[in-house]
Amino acid sequence: MSPYLLDRQDGVLVAVCVQPRASRNELCGLQGEELKIRLTSPPVEGAANSLCRKFLAQRLGVSTCRVILVAGHKSRHKKLFVQGLTAHQVRSSLNP
Repeated sequence: MSPYLLDRQDGVLVAVCVQPRASRNELCGLQGEELKIRLTSPPVEGAANSLCRKFLAQRLGVSTCRVILVAGHKSRHKKLFVQGLTAHQVRSSLNP
């Protein structure tokens, strides 16, 4: 099992570490027990949170409304819940 993924009954919880104001949006692999994501948006007024949800949804091939930020609204360390997928499906799609 991947340390950044936790299966739930109707989806999977993904632990991420976000680096805002990067030169491009990208997955950077694992950093400790979190998936590191670099995002171009600044960390103001929820811009990085919104882009994080969109970026993860796009990489997983699901709609943005199925990716829910559940913790870390004002932190670089976030937990996102992806509805309708398993940890195996997320791991295969992200392939960090």
